[in-house]
Amino acid sequence: MIECPTVVKSEIRTHYDLATPFYWLLWGPHIHHGLWHGNESPAVAQHQLIEAMIARAALKPGERVVDVGCGMGGSTVEMARHGCDVTGVTLSGVQRLWATCRAKMCGAGERTRFIRADAEKLELPAQSVDVVWSIECTEHLFDKGAFFRKAATWLRPGGRFAICAWLAGEEPLSAELRKQVFDVCEGFLCPSLATSSDYLGWFADAGLKDLQFVDWTAQVDRTWEICRQRVQRFGLPTLVGPINRNMRLFLDRFDAILTAYRSGAMRYGCLTGRLSAS
Repeated sequence: MIECPTVVKSEIRTHYDLATPFYWLLWGPHIHHGLWHGNESPAVAQHQLIEAMIARAALKPGERVVDVGCGMGGSTVEMARHGCDVTGVTLSGVQRLWATCRAKMCGAGERTRFIRADAEKLELPAQSVDVVWSIECTEHLFDKGAFFRKAATWLRPGGRFAICAWLAGEEPLSAELRKQVFDVCEGFLCPSLATSSDYLGWFADAGLKDLQFVDWTAQVDRTWEICRQRVQRFGLPTLVGPINRNMRLFLDRFDAILTAYRSGAMRYGCLTGRLSAS
């Protein structure tokens, strides 16, 4: 695991409060990577990532899901359309309002609810949900292992974790590759990036079985080529630079994450595990 000790939680919240309109402009309703199989549009690729994760999570209609780091509610709404009852959790008050409005506009208001909460302090009743789901949020957690141990207590027997995450490459990494990961952590306000082995170890410590990891790096890195082009086209660095230093650093590090994926310093993938049914 590679850490960036300068990141603080209040800056993460401020980032998403300020950045949500820019995310919508830059990337649309889903603020996560696309999953490409060919030459699909970014919107289709983003939907494909959600559908692939739904399949790996084995979601079934009627199940209760907590979507940790729900952002603007894109995946929350998609799971509701699959018949699930979904609670979205976000650190940002702006995102909570945005997601609530989006769900109602999409006709998913009855199957969704959104709360503003720090996921690391969130308390839910024991054995109250079927799936703990998170797309590209656990990078912002400060004690990932403690979160997974707590979240496992929310699961009913047979319940599952389904996580998509930015990952550090497996050790050993050279000093140059570690610097690439650090630059991403700093620019994207991640207190740490962990390896797939770290995640699977935390899952095991939380009592999960049937652990699986699928590497989607080569199918998602196009995301950052497209984002870089759109940033340049819209002139976003000039627009947001005077507003917030972290936002300017965030935009400046798009090349860093693309480089890290292609050098092997970083990976991207889906991790799943389940509790015993008895």
